[in-house]
Amino acid sequence: MSPAELFSLPFMQRALLAALFTGLAAPAVGTYLVQRRLALMGDGIGHVAVTGVAIGLLTGTSPTWTAVVVAVLGAILIEVIRERGHTNGDVALALLFYGGLAGGVLVTGLAGQSAAGLQQYLFGSITTISPGDVLVTVGLAALVVVVCVGLAPQLFAVSQDQEFARVAGLNVRVYNVMVAVLAAVTVTVAMRTVGLLLVSALMVIPVATSQQLTRSFRTTLGAAMLLGTLASVGGLVLAAFASYRATVAPGPTIVLLSLAGFVVTWPIGLWLRRRARLKEPFAGLDPIEHEVTDEHPHDHGPDCGHAAVPHGDHIDYVHDGHRHAPHGRHYDEH
Repeated sequence: MSPAELFSLPFMQRALLAALFTGLAAPAVGTYLVQRRLALMGDGIGHVAVTGVAIGLLTGTSPTWTAVVVAVLGAILIEVIRERGHTNGDVALALLFYGGLAGGVLVTGLAGQSAAGLQQYLFGSITTISPGDVLVTVGLAALVVVVCVGLAPQLFAVSQDQEFARVAGLNVRVYNVMVAVLAAVTVTVAMRTVGLLLVSALMVIPVATSQQLTRSFRTTLGAAMLLGTLASVGGLVLAAFASYRATVAPGPTIVLLSLAGFVVTWPIGLWLRRRARLKEPFAGLDPIEHEVTDEHPHDHGPDCGHAAVPHGDHIDYVHDGHRHAPHGRHYDEH
């Protein structure tokens, strides 16, 4: 079957649409989780969502909506535990891991189904997604992206420095709960794409990859969303064509493609950070006053062989362990 024929099939069109929006939403939330050092929070919420899926199977309602409700309640609970309880964040996440997964398997049994019935939710089954599930996925993912991008300054401030955010007049508690709820919604959005057990990878790996190449928060956010989209769509396409020779699941393919992107960019990130350190040989030291020298062994310029470092409205040249800045007929030394 040619690519044109494959992507003309309705189920592949639905899968591509779901992969596109999932790839945008998951890294958008993951950027704030990584900033708060809660990269594993998606895993904890994913395990809680298993119970929500099982409740849907038991009651005969949509597992997607029951998973959203239970995941949101679990996310709010973990924030309450972290903020007010005596249990630290790691233990709270562990409670969600084990309790959520065990509860899901138990309720699934009560529903008269085997644990194998959870397979499509645990590891994803994007090619079997229904038109109704696509609409839910697109709607919730679009909402997540709009909030994450539209409230980026506030969410970044709270994720970066909560004390500063309080001084700035932000309601830190509200924004913390908002990030948790967005993470919960994203987990349920992505459960048919990569699965509840792998969703955290799609939330974290594109962010880690973009951090290798970017320095500002906004650039990291945008690059992570782009990388997540490429991984989701690319993984789905690769799995679709590979399935003609073997049974290849899209969810693991998406995650492995994301990991491949990180492996490729990691040495580039090392080189960029090393290059930045060489340009700032005295980063972290207290600044000293400029010294003026009338003599210099040669004139600095584009072809002098010394590293040129932009500094305000002029250029410094790194020379003999310090910087020289052209200033009229002499050089200032930093």
